[in-house]
Amino acid sequence: MKSKSENLLIRNGTLYTMGPEKIVKADLLVKNGRIAKIGSRLKAPAGAEVIDAAHCNVFPGFIEAHCHLGLHGYGIGYEGADYNEYNDAVTPHLRSIDGFNPFDETVKLAAAGGVTTVHAGPGSANVVGGTFAVYKMRGKTVEEMVVKTPSAMKCAFGENPKNCHREKKIRTRMTTAACLRELLFKTLEYAEKKKLAEQDPAKAPAFDLKLEAMLPVIRREIPLKAHAHQANDIVTAIRIAKEFDLDMTLDHCTEGHLIADVVKASGFPVIVGPTLTHASKFELQNKSWTTPDVLVRAGCLIAITTDSPVIQQQYLPFCAGMAVQAGLDYYEALKAITINPARILGLSDRIGSLEAGKDADIVICEGDPLSNTSKIRNVLIDGIIVA
Repeated sequence: MKSKSENLLIRNGTLYTMGPEKIVKADLLVKNGRIAKIGSRLKAPAGAEVIDAAHCNVFPGFIEAHCHLGLHGYGIGYEGADYNEYNDAVTPHLRSIDGFNPFDETVKLAAAGGVTTVHAGPGSANVVGGTFAVYKMRGKTVEEMVVKTPSAMKCAFGENPKNCHREKKIRTRMTTAACLRELLFKTLEYAEKKKLAEQDPAKAPAFDLKLEAMLPVIRREIPLKAHAHQANDIVTAIRIAKEFDLDMTLDHCTEGHLIADVVKASGFPVIVGPTLTHASKFELQNKSWTTPDVLVRAGCLIAITTDSPVIQQQYLPFCAGMAVQAGLDYYEALKAITINPARILGLSDRIGSLEAGKDADIVICEGDPLSNTSKIRNVLIDGIIVA
């Protein structure tokens, strides 16, 4: 079922708002793609579509904070994937919007599973891989789907850069860290020369596309998005970010539970996962569903990730449910796939909760979406029914 109605009323639902009221029995009115009002016995405007959500739970659209959806496509294998560039270990000038495929089947599957917004970008083959962007799961072109770009600069620590570039230049974690530091120092120098050139054009540096791409990072306009599994890699990422006074997210953070106090003290948000997989390499040996709970108890801001296509995107809420089984509070698990990733992405004013004025990204579900027995009845993106 799909709708293009500008006005829509959802009646009698149990709303998990993820806002101050948390859980309420209420109606929700959508106008022109946004949530107009939440309250009791709301009247439907003339011509508005009405959805009876009696006996249903209503949630804000689920948000994936880290994935490669649209870049590593459905059913094409690695030979058709566009999320890792192996020709160079340092590629900050690559942009996910230039490789994202809106017609990839994973986009439809994500929407059908209630995932309305994803943060997608390059993989972890490179020390620096390029920029991520935030997308809604509706549209025929990147321009229609993109919410924010650039949104983060991908960097990676640990085994992946070593394994992908072992024959070229990287054999140790020390080299990975050195490559990132060198790029950051060069960017600072480049920025200083550009500043001097404002007064004296003769001092302008030669144009460098890689360093241009890194300027938003050193200006703290976008964060580094640090792929780090092992505790020592997490600490190295924190060390470098602090050295250069950068914003950063700690992605995967597989051994974060071993150093939860250090992660909390860093002040950086954490994107945990993918956990519903085999420990396929050495640095995943301490993978645990308890990690989200330990980090939340330590006071960290966390989101849960599928790292799609590692785990299929539509199983994001199920992954949150697995964390609940391992001890994470239920509402904290919901936050980890709604308002928390919205905050991490700097978009909590638009998405992540059911509140007046926000985008009408809404999931109507029979049962609990964090279980494997629920049924998603309707998914709305910007007030349009897409599933």
